[in-house]
Amino acid sequence: MSDDRIISAREQKDDKTWDLTLRPQSFDEYIGQTQVKTNLDVVLRAAKQRKEPLDHVLLFGPPGLGKTTLAHIISKEMGVGIKVTSGPAISKAGDLAAIITNLQEGDILFIDEIHRLNKTIEEILYPAMEDFALDIVLGKGPSAQILRLDLPRFTLIGATTRYNLISSPLRDRFGVTFRLDFYSSEEIAQIVRRSADILSVPIAQDAGQEIASRSRATPRIANRILKRVRDYAQVKADGNVSYEITRQALDMMAIDRYGLDDLDRRLLRALVESFAGGPVGINTLAAAVQEEAGTIEEIFEPYLMQLGFLSRTAKGRVATDKTYDYLGIERTDKNRLF
Repeated sequence: MSDDRIISAREQKDDKTWDLTLRPQSFDEYIGQTQVKTNLDVVLRAAKQRKEPLDHVLLFGPPGLGKTTLAHIISKEMGVGIKVTSGPAISKAGDLAAIITNLQEGDILFIDEIHRLNKTIEEILYPAMEDFALDIVLGKGPSAQILRLDLPRFTLIGATTRYNLISSPLRDRFGVTFRLDFYSSEEIAQIVRRSADILSVPIAQDAGQEIASRSRATPRIANRILKRVRDYAQVKADGNVSYEITRQALDMMAIDRYGLDDLDRRLLRALVESFAGGPVGINTLAAAVQEEAGTIEEIFEPYLMQLGFLSRTAKGRVATDKTYDYLGIERTDKNRLF
């Protein structure tokens, strides 16, 4: 999948330079995920009243919904430091030891893509989470010795887009688990207006709604589209983001009214034209569109299923009647599955 795909929910290099400015700093500024915020607020208040570190927290859900932002807000609400890393970045036991031993009492260790931790690191993490101790193996063979290092009481916040890939022993060690869901159109519109205000971008209310409707219910995508529309308005107009300018910019980016782009349409068209609407296995479909199966499951499917364009069955992926209507292809009784 193209790394610069506008509607990719994965973080891109350009996002990092301005995402820090737009990132909410407190629960009051954080729009959406009301149930998660309410429950987190109770857990945080209780921990502060007991003067204890927060229980380990696991956040899961599609990319771009605010898991990293929530981790930073938790750090600020608890008044502690935060160390940010990712599963693939911790490749050796020494990497984990160097990070954890530098934490202070009550600090937060945030591990993004925690499902990508290798098994060796995961097993070393177990005693660190439960007993706040790190077991280091010195030497090899019969002469090997285990050195136990006492650690400060810290909070591990793990974030993942693939909850099913986290091993059961690791999941069981998290005291608090929350799922982040897609945002409503009105919540995304509020986020767009807030971001436009921070970026000093004059935007019409209907223009903000239009961006929200094509942002795949994901804040990261909404902010990225806002930035591209701002650039278009600056070059093609007077800098004011009107409804018409927004429509022109989104049409130029080939993002339709559902928030789908050419890659989404290619996937749906392959499902309908190459496999008669399905059912088809994920690996076969991935090979047909030249994408990784994990990418389709993590990036494409959640939103397409939410829209009702795709269905998962025991036999494989199936296109719905709505998909045929969207593509303008007539569905015959021969391949009608619903």
